[in-house]
Amino acid sequence: MITPTKILSVALLAITLPVMATAFSGADTTLRSETLGSGVNSAFDDLKPVISPDGKTLFFCRKDSPENIGGGGEDIWVSELQSDGAWGEAYNIGGPLNNRGNNSVCSITPDGTSMLLLDTYSDPSSKLRSVAISTRTSGGWSAPKPVVITGFDNQSKYAEFCISNDNEALIMAIQRSDSRGNRDLYVSLRSPDGTYATPMNLGSAINSAGQEATPFLASDNTSLYFATDGREGFGEFDVFVSRRLDSTWTNWSKPENLGPAINTDDWDLSYTIPADGKYAYFVSYTNTLGYGDIFRVRLPEKVRPRPVVLLSGRVRNKKTSSPIAADIVYFNLTTGTEVGRARSANGTGEYMITLPAGVDYGLRAEAPGYVAISQNLDLTQYTEYAEIRRDLELLELEKGVVVELKNIFFDRKLAVLKPESTAELQQLVTLMRTNPTMKIEVSGHTDAIGKDSDNQQLSADRARSVMEYVVQTGGVDPLRIIARGYGETKPLASNDTEEGRAQNRRVEFTILEK
Repeated sequence: MITPTKILSVALLAITLPVMATAFSGADTTLRSETLGSGVNSAFDDLKPVISPDGKTLFFCRKDSPENIGGGGEDIWVSELQSDGAWGEAYNIGGPLNNRGNNSVCSITPDGTSMLLLDTYSDPSSKLRSVAISTRTSGGWSAPKPVVITGFDNQSKYAEFCISNDNEALIMAIQRSDSRGNRDLYVSLRSPDGTYATPMNLGSAINSAGQEATPFLASDNTSLYFATDGREGFGEFDVFVSRRLDSTWTNWSKPENLGPAINTDDWDLSYTIPADGKYAYFVSYTNTLGYGDIFRVRLPEKVRPRPVVLLSGRVRNKKTSSPIAADIVYFNLTTGTEVGRARSANGTGEYMITLPAGVDYGLRAEAPGYVAISQNLDLTQYTEYAEIRRDLELLELEKGVVVELKNIFFDRKLAVLKPESTAELQQLVTLMRTNPTMKIEVSGHTDAIGKDSDNQQLSADRARSVMEYVVQTGGVDPLRIIARGYGETKPLASNDTEEGRAQNRRVEFTILEK
């Protein structure tokens, strides 16, 4: 059991106690911890690090600094990675995120627009903390608002939280009536109204008869890192990793100890990992500038998160190029299911999301008064971390607008819609239902290979397939849709190259009446 004498920082057990600061014990002596330097670390206690998914911003707590609000307690501080690889001079993030309570960051979303925080805002006198959310605005961070968790109860005075990069899963270390030990790991899934469901125990594959603490869900949305004293290890608390095996959140692989190069004979907790999965950031109390300092260590390949792609870009009006604040929706084309949502920033239209590799994705931006232009992002061949930039465009909802359905798929020379087309087709159905007076023309187009008559027929058949789906599956009045084939008569590019021919093979719709 974790006792108060072992807690070096009041409030949460989100700390890491002594770890060798020069070389970790064990066979792999190449894994050496590195201090983040004087830009981050101070003469005070620097703890509870949270690294942004892009690895460029570090949030942490500084305890008892005279620069803290109230001159003590724990405040949130920030350091940014410089072009030379050093960490910049840390600064106090200020209000409204810092108050006279003990403040700390639990998670930061990939786009940097939402932050999950320990809730010391709604009831500063409460010793039983939950979590709050703050969003970045043009004027700075908003006042944190409590996250509503149905049936939330914690019988321990300690708790830690983390949230998935898509905001869909909130994982917590708390004690409830069905806990197997002192504290177990639970998950609350996001409801359509933005609240989170009753916490669900992650099960016996994760939770032991001891205590589980400091969960961290990596950017792959699959690899869960956590500390426990209920499994055989090298010290009092060791860090383990387990992989989620399906969508139930209760089926996990056997937890794997991160090994003697990382876990020591003392207490090891609170590892935070950027999207590339190369380094873990943590706190050590050995060879420090003050009390606790923040270090990093390279993770062995076998315990790294699965590879992800960090996707960023800008949402803009295709006609004017002006930025748009919009919802970013990304979905698995193979299953037709939505994977997650993000939000582009006000003023700039910038967005950033992490996508697990090995999946063929569709993505689009959505905003009132606009029509989405979908994109296809095939990551099935990616086996390593990568960064991709892709801008998303929106068209104003008006008569004459032409929109290409980029995630409509057919087999060669056939007009039968492939299952991967479902998500795009459903979006067209939603558009027609949302705008009940809208009339459109669905048009099919081919390249110039083959007979003109065959191309004309194929393009007409493909347009008709799309129309029939919208009418039959979506219940849309057939009088609102015209299907036409144009064959090879309206090319977008030269038919002399395969790239050009691929652009010419397409299905579009044109708004005839708004």
